[in-house]
Formats: sequence, structure tokens, C-alpha cells
Amino acid sequence: MKRTVLAILASIIAINSFACTSAIVSGKASLSGKPILWKHRDTGAEQNFVTRVDAKDGKYGFVALFNGGDSLLTEAWMGMNDKGFAIMNTASYNLMPDTAKLKDREGIVMKLALETCVSLTDFENLLKSLPKPMGVQANFGVLDANGNGAYYETDDYNFTRFLVDDTADGYIIRTNYSHSGNPDTGFGYNREATALKLTADAAKNHTFTPELFTDTISRSFYHALLDRDAMSEGDKWAIDQDYIPRYISTASIAIEGMAKGEKPTDMTMWTVIGYPPVSRVFAVTLDSIPEEIQPTEPGFTSKYGNLTLARKAEVFPITRGNGKHYINLDAIRKYDSVLRKESAEEYAKRRK
Repeated sequence: MKRTVLAILASIIAINSFACTSAIVSGKASLSGKPILWKHRDTGAEQNFVTRVDAKDGKYGFVALFNGGDSLLTEAWMGMNDKGFAIMNTASYNLMPDTAKLKDREGIVMKLALETCVSLTDFENLLKSLPKPMGVQANFGVLDANGNGAYYETDDYNFTRFLVDDTADGYIIRTNYSHSGNPDTGFGYNREATALKLTADAAKNHTFTPELFTDTISRSFYHALLDRDAMSEGDKWAIDQDYIPRYISTASIAIEGMAKGEKPTDMTMWTVIGYPPVSRVFAVTLDSIPEEIQPTEPGFTSKYGNLTLARKAEVFPITRGNGKHYINLDAIRKYDSVLRKESAEEYAKRRK
């Protein structure tokens, strides 16, 4: 009985620690003509930072998101490299039973991909070449230097590819289940429905932008099952269940790839560090990372990450019992207009 309870608790902890909502958008569906790779990150690691890893020993240089405290830069959780290749992931919970002793190696695989890949074919060859079991259960989202985008629903031994150009609307949403897996298990079904609802107009009109992801969807408290937006309804409190921004949300990043004729240095990694509803976007390029999101603070953390943690404490002010499940929406409203303005200014400055 004790072993059963511990197994259940471990499963819950894993689900809370490695979630995420994500999307890939074809250049044909975006307003700028550039492909977009987006990830709203949910994880047990509250701190994140962005830094550059320079090219050496025949490997490509890249910029990426890392967990706070990862001073050795061992696991990349989303990034882009000097050749125009970009990658992210969401955890999947409905692929083949994960019985391998080797687990949670997605960040290691993504760092390796950033160091060595240029094309989708390169990434596929990497997955095929890795020792098995790979220690992954994930939906890897990839953009390559040619503007191609795909999800790779990957378990310890195999993967299934979904090309974004094969879709009717030019975009794909993934949360925490794989469409090639068991249809009755996994997580994130409501978050997927919410994301599809919030992107419906952009899909219809081919007007996807990074702002839609970082400053609308990652800040939204619309709930698809209830068909209700807690923020617009004026609620003071909401229960933290099945919204895209969650207690464990720690970043929202939209990588804007290259249009035809552009160079990798024209790519932008629009980065929101910390709990997205009380954070703002920073423009990251291959040769420029704002100091506020670099690991300049004690414990290999970022200045802006620490700031958003303090704001998040206002959003989740109840610390006893089940307090962390209750969202104070008024605390978000306190910062909302200012942060949206700062994000808009950052977008305008980079595009100018």
C-alpha cells in the first residue's frame, strides 16, 4: 500500500513539474511571414535564465533557456542556434509505458540538438542515433534553417513526426499528451482547447504573431470547458485548474524564425521570464541578451526572475493548506497594464 501511494504521489509531482503548452506556426500563417515556435513553460524549477553557449569543438553556438542554478549549462529547455535551428518540448504522458530507469533527459537532448542540428533531418538522425532507451517522453517542437517546422512525439525508442506544413491552417498546438499516443490518457486537454479557442481568429486570417502567444495567451484566464474568462468577468479569485498560466508557469518564449532571405541573426527569441501574468517580454538574439534575464544574481539566477518571484507571491498569497491553488487576480491587474505596455515597447524597439 505504501509503495502504491508513493507511486501515485511521484506521478503527481512529475506531472506538476514537467508540463507546458506550446505551438508551431508556419510562415504562411503568420503576419510577418516568419515561422514561430512557442512554449509556455510549466515546471517545478521556479527560476530560469537565458545565456549564450559559444561554438567550440565543432559544435554550433546557441542561446537558450536554462534552469536557475544550472551553472554548468547541462540542460537547455528552449533555444536557437547560429545556423537557424530552434527547439523546445512539452512533456507527454500518454506514450508507451515509461519503465526505463533512464528518465527526464529532454533538456540534455535539446542541448545536444542545438549544438549539432541545422535541419529536421539532422534532428531525426540525432534521435535515431542516441542510445536506447533515450530517457524521454516528449513532444519536441522544431524549426529548422529552411523554415520547416515539426513536432516529434518521442518515447524511449521511437518518434512520430507531424509537419506543420501538412496542416490545413498552418499551425499545431501541443500540451501534455501526444496525438500518436493513447487517446484516453495524458494531460493538458483543456489547455489545448483553450489555446485553439484563443488562436482561432489568427488561424482564420493568417495573422499569428509572437505577441499573441507571450502577451495574450500566456496572460489569459479563459477556461475552455467553462467558456469563461475570469479576468474579464472581474473575479477577484480563481482556482488554479486548467488555465494556461498556472502556479508552476515559469516562462513564455516565442522564437520568431527567418523569413526568406534572412540570416540566423535576424531571428528573435521573445522571452518572458518568470510567472508570465506578472512579467514582460525581452528581445533575445544570437548576439544580444538583456542583462536582466542573464544569470547575474546569487545562485545563478536572473534579476528579473527574482523580481517576478516576488510579484508571484502577491498572486498566490495564501501559504497554508491548499493556498497555492488560489489565484488573486487583483494582484495581476495591479501590474497588467504597465507590463503590457513594456512588452509592446520592446516589440516595437526590436522591429524598428
